Amino acid sequence: MSEIATQQRDHIFEIVLTRPEKRNAIRLQMLQAIAQAVAEAEQQPDVRVIVLRGAGKNFSTGLDIESMGGMPEAMGDDWLQHSHEVTRLWQAAIRRLGTSRLPSIALLRSYTLGVGLELALACDLRIAAEGAVLSLEEARLGLIPDVGGTTHLMRLVGPARARELIFTGRRIDAATAAEWGLVNQVVPVDELISSGDALAGEIAACAPLAVSAAKRIIHALEDADSGLHMEMVEQTPLFHSEDFREGIQAVLERRPPNWKRQ
Repeated sequence: MSEIATQQRDHIFEIVLTRPEKRNAIRLQMLQAIAQAVAEAEQQPDVRVIVLRGAGKNFSTGLDIESMGGMPEAMGDDWLQHSHEVTRLWQAAIRRLGTSRLPSIALLRSYTLGVGLELALACDLRIAAEGAVLSLEEARLGLIPDVGGTTHLMRLVGPARARELIFTGRRIDAATAAEWGLVNQVVPVDELISSGDALAGEIAACAPLAVSAAKRIIHALEDADSGLHMEMVEQTPLFHSEDFREGIQAVLERRPPNWKRQ
């Protein structure tokens, strides 16, 4: 099965994560396919909004740990020796949503974890279904959210809430996410897609040039480039730490990690 599927529905270009058997766990190849789909959407004259969702019951449970995010396939077995390039590849793929002239909406159902949430944060708007669970759990692997999660989260919820979520890796429910400003709406599960269509319809009713201009201004005010650079710089030594190796092994062995005290 392909990493993603796409379809155009009137003014909506829909991108669907299609690894439901893996709860839409993310590999680099999936993110690169999304970036290509965004470029395709921009070529369609009738498209006004991108809608991103996951097939099956989940948006995404985050990194595909079993395949190490597809990095050995993409860069070879020595991929960890090129940590800056690894982060650049992941950031570039996810940022394609944020830098697109088209506004984007992420529809979040059930689990939206780790890099899955980072992907959702790269979208302009988020709608969560009741019962959705969100978190940035990278610290539980010995890492940080380095593909925009730290940067986008801090700007959405403020530094205090961002610290709380990132330092603890805590999972929060949809209602809490809405209260904190992490999602724009919370709706019943069976209304998630129709709610996304309704919001997309409101956007499509506005002048596309004006919407694109507004998006560029907001993006520029966020100064995301500085945050993404810091994420890359700070992640590099973590890739080479014993804690990262221990964090991955602990997940695979389904046991608590034994962190180093440094």
